[in-house]
Amino acid sequence: MLVAPTAPFAAYAVAVYAGRSRSAWLAVAALVAVAVVAWQPALGRFRNGLLLIGIPVLLGLYAGARRRLLAALRDRAERAERERDLRAAEAVARERARLTAEMHDVVSHRVSLIVLEAGALGLTSADETTLAAAERIRATGCKALGELRELVRVLPEPGDHEDAPQALPDLAPLLDAARTAGTRVEVVETGAPIPVAPVVGRTVYRFVQEGLTNVRKHAAGAPAWLQLAYGEEGLALSIRNSTATAPPDPALATSGSGTGLLGLHQRIELIGGSFTAGPCADGGFELRADLPGRPDR
Repeated sequence: MLVAPTAPFAAYAVAVYAGRSRSAWLAVAALVAVAVVAWQPALGRFRNGLLLIGIPVLLGLYAGARRRLLAALRDRAERAERERDLRAAEAVARERARLTAEMHDVVSHRVSLIVLEAGALGLTSADETTLAAAERIRATGCKALGELRELVRVLPEPGDHEDAPQALPDLAPLLDAARTAGTRVEVVETGAPIPVAPVVGRTVYRFVQEGLTNVRKHAAGAPAWLQLAYGEEGLALSIRNSTATAPPDPALATSGSGTGLLGLHQRIELIGGSFTAGPCADGGFELRADLPGRPDR
């Protein structure tokens, strides 16, 4: 016997996996020639050689064609699924942009009325305390209008990919506002600042804003500590306050929707981060978040 017992398996493997490789098919042709003893023609040898090599080759061709067909169908299904997900994401982005624009129109109208009323009160009142309060209301309202406009401006359009890393947004206005309102805030930064995706930067800004607001609402008179620790691929931040030294303002403590931390938690999870909030051993409260430099996509 001129052909090794493994020759049929080799011929089958070539037919399944070789594709259009010329050298592999030349090797199969050589196996066929050896199997049929082409230099000594004989019907029996020719028939046995074809059975030994030809049938494995035919089976391999069928198996290879089926394997390639299944791979093509899988690839087509994956492409269709990716396109469907992309269309769904674009639809969500368009709806989010529409709702945000509507929210901006409604809220900005109401805040504009507040600003106008505060300005009118400042012009008509003779009491110094009332004048100062009216001016604070007017300034805060103007700032809120500016933040609303900025929110709408930075909202990505459908199909946009705002992946270019940027520096973190300026947190000084939030810190200054908290200090003006009577909250002592100490900032501790470790590591070298890193550029992050814009959505991560906005999440950091929102985290600090919500944390300082909670300190003012629920821990009157307590100092706060903001810590930012930069790593190679992300950052960790926390806001901690000690025990309140004065009773909370009832109107301030009950203001808001009560879903600020829940919304912040969801926002952080959407970009692949983690969030925790809870009391400290000294009676204070702490918010912690670990954020990636670039969100999961």
